[in-house]
Amino acid sequence: MTKSIIVAIDETNKDSFLNILDSLDSNLCMVKIGSVSFNALGHDIIHLAAEKGFDIFLDLKLHDIPNTVKKSIEGLSTLPIKMLTIHSSGGRLMMESAMEALKGTDIKVFGVTTLTSLSDIDTNQIYQRTAADQVDAMLDIAEEAKIDGVVCSPHELDLVTSRGSLLSITPGIRLSDLNDDQTRVMTPKQAIDLGSNYIVIGRPITGAEDISEALNTIYQSIN
Repeated sequence: MTKSIIVAIDETNKDSFLNILDSLDSNLCMVKIGSVSFNALGHDIIHLAAEKGFDIFLDLKLHDIPNTVKKSIEGLSTLPIKMLTIHSSGGRLMMESAMEALKGTDIKVFGVTTLTSLSDIDTNQIYQRTAADQVDAMLDIAEEAKIDGVVCSPHELDLVTSRGSLLSITPGIRLSDLNDDQTRVMTPKQAIDLGSNYIVIGRPITGAEDISEALNTIYQSIN
């Protein structure tokens, strides 16, 4: 199960970012670089993480007209990354454009289905359907566009695994109820047992007193 753990590093200070990175083991995890660190620190941190041996998941959740997304991804494709994200609600043509931009590379495209911060109340207001129904609808489009996988909460993993055609990245992973901004959460072991290919863990590792020990404990729990 090596590298099924993706550690999210959301730092705006380069020294803080590198301190966390140096506390992690590239044999046990990948790292997620999202808009917080990417916008504050730029391309340098991606190269630094790669030089330290980490596989990188670039989580920018691109969402725009197809041609803009295609050109944006063509610009990002020269970076040493393994996976990136787009919003599946951008539609089939946008997702197909993302795949076209990465033709000839080994970078995988994952479509964000529904943010894990959204409850059924939220999704009913936004999409006029439950979170699970919204995820299911996005899975239909993701399959049509033939992207590599999707990002969904652990509570919708059964919808992904029942199809068999898509990889899954699962945020909303918690060791206990933190009463934070995530609403659809689950433990690492539960998510892996339900079929998640990759689990994203941020604060339970990066905010731990001993980051290395926290990573090792989670790694052992799912292996």
